[in-house]
Amino acid sequence: MAALRVAPYVCAYSDENEENLHIEIELPGVEKKDITFKMQETSFSIDASRGDVRYVGTYAVGCPVDTDRAKATFRNGLLTVDVPYIQPVAEETKEIPIAE
Repeated sequence: MAALRVAPYVCAYSDENEENLHIEIELPGVEKKDITFKMQETSFSIDASRGDVRYVGTYAVGCPVDTDRAKATFRNGLLTVDVPYIQPVAEETKEIPIAE
């Protein structure tokens, strides 16, 4: 039988100084060795398994973060990640004409 794929419970919010993104992911019964957590400037993904359950999900981050300075811990089924925000690079906006 294939593993049951479920989205884990995820809670993400800014710290009190709005300098860091704090992420909590509940992974009950999972061992640290069975977790893969990946992060980009604007998103993160989780893939973790325990027996016949596989926790998977990809989530967008509202403001860019500095992935090189991310810190993650895992205790008692709770993956906690803290990562500082970075200033977004100003991109030139270009209006695109719409044809008839």
